[in-house]
Amino acid sequence: MKDKSTQLIHHGYQAPAGFAAPAPAVHKASTVFFSNCRELRERDWLDKQAYTYGLHGTPTSFELEARIAALEGANHALLLPSGLAAIALVNQALLRQGDRVLLPDNVYGPSRAMARHELQAWGIGYAFYDPMAPEQLALTPDVTLVWLEAAGSVTLEFPDLPALIQRIRAQAPQALIALDNTWGAGLAFDAFALGVDVTIHALTKYPSGGGDVLMGSVACRDAKLYERLALCHSRLGLGVGMNDCELVLRNLPSLPLRYAAQDQAARRIAQWAQAQPWAVEVLHPALPTSPSHKAWSALCTQAAGLVGIRLPEDTTRETVEAWVDGLRLFRIGWSWGGPISLAVPYHLDALRSLPSSPKGWMVRLAIGLESADDLIDDLTRSAASVFAGR
Repeated sequence: MKDKSTQLIHHGYQAPAGFAAPAPAVHKASTVFFSNCRELRERDWLDKQAYTYGLHGTPTSFELEARIAALEGANHALLLPSGLAAIALVNQALLRQGDRVLLPDNVYGPSRAMARHELQAWGIGYAFYDPMAPEQLALTPDVTLVWLEAAGSVTLEFPDLPALIQRIRAQAPQALIALDNTWGAGLAFDAFALGVDVTIHALTKYPSGGGDVLMGSVACRDAKLYERLALCHSRLGLGVGMNDCELVLRNLPSLPLRYAAQDQAARRIAQWAQAQPWAVEVLHPALPTSPSHKAWSALCTQAAGLVGIRLPEDTTRETVEAWVDGLRLFRIGWSWGGPISLAVPYHLDALRSLPSSPKGWMVRLAIGLESADDLIDDLTRSAASVFAGR
């Protein structure tokens, strides 16, 4: 080879084996090379013992999947572009026309919207149930998938998971059970030991930890179930960027430390909020006064970094938004699990469909890594003018 353009591409250098460092290597590829045509014809990617195409994974994504499986207590994991994409994969892989899916009334909002729009349009039935009343859960033979959330989205009710799972198994042994485990992060409780079939995890939140990555995962223990999920994942062309995998891999070792710190700060802020005359209810399962506390304490010792503060029913939009707008350390934005604390107002009437659901305005606080004392000062200062006289 005399031409420089050819030499620059077909160089003979290969790095020596044996390099090891704290940070995993980043392997990026669309094309993956095969040694010969037989290898091209016979190599399989499903068991992750070989590489076929970048969309099916590289050593970097395989390592992250293995670590997420270990975190969740699973045997298999798949990576997706977001937590919502992980929910969509479970629905698309496991539901067929004529099936019925049950969702808790406090389910993640976009999951509710997906059932009402895409799933219904595909001939899949759905219904919402009260996760805090497992004795009322009624399943029919067409139910093939039941979603669980612990704690519930926004309002943070922690259900009696063993009772729900036992009732599902007794009434609908044909149904698979999927849990959104983003809040628990694989740390607060052992989902698979309870008997769920699938977990999804928005890695965007605590595993990423930086507020700069969108990614999700689906994990399971059963090999046949993994094959159904993985083949659907492949057919849908779902993939993630290796640089994003690098960021999550870099932050995973600090996950338990960050989770614990944000948990402890959130508990202090929840206790502060309970003492405020304008707080009708503080939504946090670790509080002994919470209706969810018994179910939470039976399974968990940790409680993530989210706090909900429900305001009087006569609170106006202008009042709640003035309080949030007046905060200086808390920023306004979706998501959670990053270093910067966030505050978002919600009107509960728009989030829930069951008559027993809480009403009125609330503010969800996502606690970051700032000092809890400084965050409490910020909340107190803004509230002083807004809620004066309450």
